[in-house]
Parts: sequence; structure tokens; C-alpha cells
Amino acid sequence: MLNLKKIEQIFEFIVWNFRIFTLIPVIFGLLSALNFFILGTLEVVYGMRLNLLFNYQFKSDEVIEVVSHIIGGIDYYLIGIVLLIFSFGVYEIFISKLDIRLKSEISHVLVTNSLEELKGKIIQVIIVALIVSLFKQVLTLEIEKSIDLVYVSGAILLIALSSYLMYAQSHLTEKKKDEDSQELKENQS
Repeated sequence: MLNLKKIEQIFEFIVWNFRIFTLIPVIFGLLSALNFFILGTLEVVYGMRLNLLFNYQFKSDEVIEVVSHIIGGIDYYLIGIVLLIFSFGVYEIFISKLDIRLKSEISHVLVTNSLEELKGKIIQVIIVALIVSLFKQVLTLEIEKSIDLVYVSGAILLIALSSYLMYAQSHLTEKKKDEDSQELKENQS
């Protein structure tokens, strides 16, 4: 019986420490985030060519190209932010809370207490990235038929609806957290 207990303890030790392998997606998520921040910066810099900045006679095609590059850069930044949130969240859920973050006064955007919360944050940023991507596509879209206008209008309507649902869901989550916190305080009294 004693031998079985020792085997169980060793197995539990191995299983518990297996979570260290989640450092692999954390490290590569951070490296990928850095990569997307660099790509976004290069895209914005490319869009801000000096010959357009000092030329006061803009051609509409040139302006659309500049705006398209800047929006493309924002899109890369948003993907980098998704990867950053993912990396912080996985680390805090599976490895350890970041002690340095607990001392900081910065926003609680990077605080993640569960996989469900991490998933919600990532989905919100992805929706914003999709909105930016759609905006970039609409800039260069040539409307030839009236159905094209209907498609663009439908896409904008779906974006508005998804934004509303995202806001409503986050508002309900915050309200539930406040209620749970209040209930916990009442139970402790």
C-alpha cells in the first residue's frame, strides 16, 4: 500500500509539472506578437511616404493607398495584441500570476483568471481586427452593381450587431462579477 501511494505521488508530481510545457506557446506567442508589431510599424511607415506628406495635391487613389497601409498596420497591431493577451493569459492560468503586474497600476486588460475569460478577450480583439480588415477592403472596393452596396450595408449592419452583442456580453459579465463580489462580502459578514 505504501508503494502505491509513493507511485501516486510521483505521478501527480509529473502531471502537475507537465504544465511547464505551456511555456512553449507563451514564448512563441510573445515572439509572434513582436513580429506583428514590427510588421505593423513597417506597414504604417510605408504608408507615410514623404512624397505624399508634402504633396498638397492629393490624388484620391494615393490617399486611399496611404489610408489602406495605415489601416493594414493597425490590423497587424491588433493581431499582435491578440497574441500578447493570449501569452499573458496562458502564463497566468497555467504557470503563475505575474508578480510584477500585481505591483503595477496599469489596466487590468492583461489579467486573466480563467480560460473562458481569456477566450472572451481574444474574441473581442479578433472582432475589432475583422472590423478594421473590412474597413480596409471597403476602401478599395469598387461598387459596380447595386447588390455590392447591399453587401457592404449588410456587412456594416452585422458589425454593428456584433459590437452591440460584444458590449452587452461584457456588461453582463461585469455585472455578474459585481454581484458575486457583493454576495461574497455579505456571506463573510
